[in-house]
Amino acid sequence: MIRLGSPRRGAGTAARPGPAGSRPALGALAGVVGALVGALPVAAPASYGAPAGCANPVGVHTAGTPWAMELLGPRRVWPLSTGSGVRIAVLGTGVDDRNAQFRPGQVEDGRDVLANRDGATDDCDGRGTFAAGLIAARPHDKTTFAGLAPGVSVLPVRYTQTTRQGDGNVDPGRLAAAIDFAVTARARVIYVVLPATRNSAQLRDATARAIAADIVVVSPAASGARTQGATSYPTALPGVLAVGAFGPDGAVASTESGDYIGVAAPGRQLVSLSAGADGRLGHSPTVDDPAYAAAYVAGTAALLRSYRPELSAAEVVRRIESTAHRTAVDGHHPQLGWGMVDPYRAVAAEGVEDPPGAVGASAQPVAAARANPGSRVDPLVLPLASAGLGAALLLGIGTAVARRGRARGWRPGG
Repeated sequence: MIRLGSPRRGAGTAARPGPAGSRPALGALAGVVGALVGALPVAAPASYGAPAGCANPVGVHTAGTPWAMELLGPRRVWPLSTGSGVRIAVLGTGVDDRNAQFRPGQVEDGRDVLANRDGATDDCDGRGTFAAGLIAARPHDKTTFAGLAPGVSVLPVRYTQTTRQGDGNVDPGRLAAAIDFAVTARARVIYVVLPATRNSAQLRDATARAIAADIVVVSPAASGARTQGATSYPTALPGVLAVGAFGPDGAVASTESGDYIGVAAPGRQLVSLSAGADGRLGHSPTVDDPAYAAAYVAGTAALLRSYRPELSAAEVVRRIESTAHRTAVDGHHPQLGWGMVDPYRAVAAEGVEDPPGAVGASAQPVAAARANPGSRVDPLVLPLASAGLGAALLLGIGTAVARRGRARGWRPGG
């Protein structure tokens, strides 16, 4: 589990401990999170009419802000950056552009590596649309769901799917071809939705070409009982920002472990866009898949590249790692990296030029950071919970991880 306390902020404001014996209870946290992720109401849809066997919306999400977005707080960063001007390649099963939360033209044509043709704006499988929605869905007055970086452009690339053309296995050669297409298309961020479980010279070389082209490559850690102890690719390759995951109860959700894991993000009980909406609003049922944690980190990279375009890809990765909320482990956690990604701090913080493990590295959020004129978004209509809820989530999750950490002999971080 993860102890998500605030990183040291030098002279910045820090959370103050309560009276002795008032340690936050995980049970109380579960109640708070349950209100966010328990029974998530959706407006009953008319029939969407997606083809049999393809992804189909369950309705329109009308509950409060999903817990993951409440925790990450995108509204804080949107006055500075929405990711405008950044093309993010979503490598997976394609992206269905016919969902009303994608603005017209936001999803580009892309490439279908499986069929060896241009165009990947359909998505029978649904996972690519779900992933893209976590990043790029724009605010809409009829739903309380929105993506982290709604100003980005999405470049869909299909190299696998479980329906029609494919059996769901990730071929490293096809993934390499997908990465090469994203490089040629001048993406500034590449998000690998479904990494491969085996490496190849093609995949290694394609990833190296992307890194050399100054592209931020983000890939999730493996998860699930069948992948216990597994290594995924390009997640484990040099220069890639590898992402672990945790759930609303504070438990580690991903199983892959290593010193290459960079940061972590929410990866359970997630809501996003569904394929098959046929031009209307349409959302998925609640999904448990730690691979989607990487969407929040890819979205953060896009926010950062839009706001600070002068930074290299390596500098973007370093800022994301340096501004993450630390875990119960002093230093690097083998499954959660340097801690929970913090989009606002990654964009607005100063004093993070050093690598995350450097002594004295700190993050000082700018009180009055400059506004990005290209980052205007429609006013949100979602009823946001108080800022104290986000703090309660962090503190409660922190307690959960600290207990597990002490049982394993870890020392709490400062």
